[in-house]
Amino acid sequence: MKTNVLFTTAACCAFLVPAFHANAQEEAVVVEETAVISEVPCKPHYYVDKKNNWFIQFGAGAAVPFVEGRNKAGDRESKFTVNYNVGFGKWFSPYMGWRLSFHGGPLHYENQGMSKFKYVNANLDFMWDMFNSLHGVNSERVFSIIPFVGLGGTYAWDFKGPENVTTHDGGVKSNSWTLPVSGGIQLRFRLCKYVDFFAEGRAQFYGDNFNNVAYGRPVDINVTVTGGFAVTFGGRDYKSYNPCDYLGYIDNLNNQVNDLRGALATTSAALAAAEAQLPCPEVEVQETVVQEEVAPLMATVRFSLNSARITDQEKVNVYNIAQWMNNNPDQAVAIVGYADKGTGTSDYNMSLSRRRAQAVYNMLTNEYGIDPGRLAIQAEGSDEQPYDVNNWNRIVIFNAQ
Repeated sequence: MKTNVLFTTAACCAFLVPAFHANAQEEAVVVEETAVISEVPCKPHYYVDKKNNWFIQFGAGAAVPFVEGRNKAGDRESKFTVNYNVGFGKWFSPYMGWRLSFHGGPLHYENQGMSKFKYVNANLDFMWDMFNSLHGVNSERVFSIIPFVGLGGTYAWDFKGPENVTTHDGGVKSNSWTLPVSGGIQLRFRLCKYVDFFAEGRAQFYGDNFNNVAYGRPVDINVTVTGGFAVTFGGRDYKSYNPCDYLGYIDNLNNQVNDLRGALATTSAALAAAEAQLPCPEVEVQETVVQEEVAPLMATVRFSLNSARITDQEKVNVYNIAQWMNNNPDQAVAIVGYADKGTGTSDYNMSLSRRRAQAVYNMLTNEYGIDPGRLAIQAEGSDEQPYDVNNWNRIVIFNAQ
């Protein structure tokens, strides 16, 4: 009996197939969602690893002061003396860096006879790599010009010669503290990945009491010329990323979403056409429980380096998930956040991946009204990497529950 019922049903529906197939071709509606990708400058962005690009330097050279004083003929005359230098610092980008530099030695000048004193100076310098900024980043560049400016402090003592700066009780000071500003240019020559030779000139500008003598010119100047070596720990190296690397991958995912939407619209139109031909002869239908398969979730949300902000071009993918959940009201979704293992520590990446998943959760619930009870946040950090390309793992993936 059941066999006869099945044959009757098949025969009835065989006459309906051409009709609803024709109507499906006419009534199918394909809804396309295309990611609106703003014009992103497709050029690499450079950054410095926290552990690398620290350096120490040491060298020696000459110093000459320009201060009050004249020789016996009445002419201003300064003497060249030895100058010693040591320092350390870091390039925190390919373009900018800082260093703490120490200078010191004796200074000689004429003031009705030979006058002299000793000094030590510390400067905090801010350095600019001119060639990386103007001609593109190149960690293997042989020659660079690096202007710098600095603020510092100088202690001077052991004065020999005329002095007229007095203390509160009227005595002549035996030492002095001054706060100079300075500027200069360094010429850097790359010897290998870790070692550079440098030659630099610096001019330091003091108040009138640098040499413990105050009259005449209001500004004292000390000019130093130094040469030496700089050793960079880990080598002078820069990392980079390109924000356009993933655009092709997003286009591919959007095409897959559009294909699925088109297939769904065509199937819905065909079903409506078939229902319009009803009723078929009543048949005894044996109820069976059919486990519906949930369509795979193809949309993803990608993020920039060290960011949990959803960019404008990624918001369309959050919208696609919201629409899918509205069309599948009984379906729950896990929002799984990831971070790439190439940057950051494991603990930091775990927190970053959770913030990325939370950002998507907030947009789904606040902007699209998705029930929070249907969403679950899952953070994988950088312990799991769903893609072979490292930059692709700055991502949120959706899993149907």
